[in-house]
Amino acid sequence: MRQDSSIRTDARRVIDTVKAGGIALVPNDTGYAFCGSSLEPLRKIFERKKRGSHKRNAMAANLDTQRELHTLDARAQEMVDALVLDHDLPIAVVGTFRVDHPIMSKLNPELLRESSAAGTVALLLNAGTFHNEVCRLSQEEVVPLLGSSANFSGTGTRFRVEDIPQELLSVADVVINHGLRRGHVYKRAGTVINFNTMEVVRIGAFYEMISDVLRRSFNVELPPDPGTDALPSGHLNEFALKDVA
Repeated sequence: MRQDSSIRTDARRVIDTVKAGGIALVPNDTGYAFCGSSLEPLRKIFERKKRGSHKRNAMAANLDTQRELHTLDARAQEMVDALVLDHDLPIAVVGTFRVDHPIMSKLNPELLRESSAAGTVALLLNAGTFHNEVCRLSQEEVVPLLGSSANFSGTGTRFRVEDIPQELLSVADVVINHGLRRGHVYKRAGTVINFNTMEVVRIGAFYEMISDVLRRSFNVELPPDPGTDALPSGHLNEFALKDVA
């Protein structure tokens, strides 16, 4: 097992890299992802991934940042808290947000447009020990961590660095390799839910557990998972925030 000091050192390398305008490849429990903190590196990621311009960057965050940044109603926030604190599940939370939050204030107008839609932003929470440490630094130093999965668009999340095509891997200024990610058994990226509307944006890893918690504790019925035969991994691993009023 990696020691805490290694996790702290690796997280420090990521924060320093993105603060300097670079790109980092980072491990999450739901797969490897590229991240940056400013417009140029994030556009470079999109171009190298061949990702559609209609798609948006997601942001890595911890629960404290999410509570401050999102403007969910009390019941929706209670659901998010239960998933993260009570059941230790990774979840990407889509919700309306405070434009004046310090993290959002770091985004210039173009980057804000490319990272939000209809007044919502997606925040990936609780995606592993490394994710939690790098998000702690992000919060303390007010460094946005934006990006998307380390794969060509529509080809499925990668759970090992060795499975990422070299053409993609070469875009990263720093590579954090923590081996096989625990979400690999799902062969899917993380689950994404809009907690303002309770719309499932993407059925992904840990979906059956997330659904069970929301059903038992909040009487919320999410759509059944049709399985990977009905939703091939390439379709599951990309999502777009909807530009709707």
